[in-house]
Amino acid sequence: MNLPIRARLTVLYFAVLGLTFVAFCWICDLGFRHSIETTVNESSRTNLETIGRLLANTAPQGEGSIRTELRDLSSLWANGALLEVADEKGEWLFRSPQFLRASPSLPPLADKNIAFFTTNLDLSQYRVALGLVETAGVRFQVHAAVPTEPFDQALDRFRMIEKEALPVLVLLASLLGYWLSGESLEPVNRIIQTAQQIGAQNLSRRLEVPEPRDELRRLTETLNAMLARIEASFQKIRQFTADASHDLRTPVAVIRTTAEIALRRPRPAEEYRDALSRILETSVETSGLLENLLTIARSDAGAAGLKMLPLDLSAQLHKAREQGAVLAADKALSITLRTPETPVWVRADEIAIHRLMLILIDNAVKYTPPGGRCEIALSQNQDQAHIAVKDTGIGIPESDLDFIFERFRRADRARSREIPGAGLGLAIARWITQMHGGTITAESTLGTGSVFHIHLPVSTV
Repeated sequence: MNLPIRARLTVLYFAVLGLTFVAFCWICDLGFRHSIETTVNESSRTNLETIGRLLANTAPQGEGSIRTELRDLSSLWANGALLEVADEKGEWLFRSPQFLRASPSLPPLADKNIAFFTTNLDLSQYRVALGLVETAGVRFQVHAAVPTEPFDQALDRFRMIEKEALPVLVLLASLLGYWLSGESLEPVNRIIQTAQQIGAQNLSRRLEVPEPRDELRRLTETLNAMLARIEASFQKIRQFTADASHDLRTPVAVIRTTAEIALRRPRPAEEYRDALSRILETSVETSGLLENLLTIARSDAGAAGLKMLPLDLSAQLHKAREQGAVLAADKALSITLRTPETPVWVRADEIAIHRLMLILIDNAVKYTPPGGRCEIALSQNQDQAHIAVKDTGIGIPESDLDFIFERFRRADRARSREIPGAGLGLAIARWITQMHGGTITAESTLGTGSVFHIHLPVSTV
């Protein structure tokens, strides 16, 4: 049903209200009829008991007195009540005219229990109480009738009012429901209007939060939180694009300028070889930068596809240390490794963990002066594996420690501008650690060195 929420709420309200009114009127009708039946039964029973008392007082005086008293009693009943009394031989001592014209006669009773019967007497409906009255050794058959016409007319009027008022009440209540639903959905309309005005240029704008602490308030707060996350992601994308463009512009310009200068005029083979070497070196650095950018992009898209398998960290650190020694050879740096005697197992992706360690070792080699050292230590504390990578490098200012894991952030650019890199390594290291359910932190002292701590959950093989 492709209807607006307001229309659907009104239709539902109309249906529920209509069914409720119908059920209510049906219950009222049942109650009314039950009340009428109880009232006429009690009235006819009372008349029957009155006749019984009259017979008990008059029977000793003979049938003549009984007939006279019954005639007087019948004339006194002004509410249309009727009566007829027969002796034990079945001969009628007195009958109201309506009983005389009734056909067929009412059935006789076999016991003293009172029975009720509805019949038409002289074209009118009556409720008749049938009973046996025994007094002075004589049994009388007594019928006391009460007209039901006034009650039936009241019931008919009630039903007429129901038929006339029910549609009007349902219609008025539905219109009221339509108005109330519109008022209730007005905050939703404001949310829609504001949301339609939010775009890439004004992501900082937020939806108006309603005063009542209801579902709409929670919805608005949730949407505002979502907008905040979208804005943060959008800012990261903008920053990522700007920083990537900036860091790619320089190597591309170097490659292009070197090639243009080399081709501007004929040169000796040695100069061409030097130009190609610079182009190759810059291309290698650019390839590494592009690989890091692709890794960051895959991490944002959640498409890294890590294969989590049981992995011995000790063995992985030995492999990383061997490759790191090659990187440190040119600067005469020493790289040492301490691992426990027993394997330390984690559930991890082998390639990702190897890259994580190489990033930290490469970082230590870059920022450590010749002759320094890098120490790697692995330990296990209950359910956590701890890797510490310590160097004797230039250190990181305390003001930069909170930002070194952000993308394209390099500590103290003035001190590290001559060191190659785009500031993506530690961001990738943090992402790899987080993907394995771990944490990475750093502590440093300027001029003394830095220590990177990695904590990973251990795994039972």
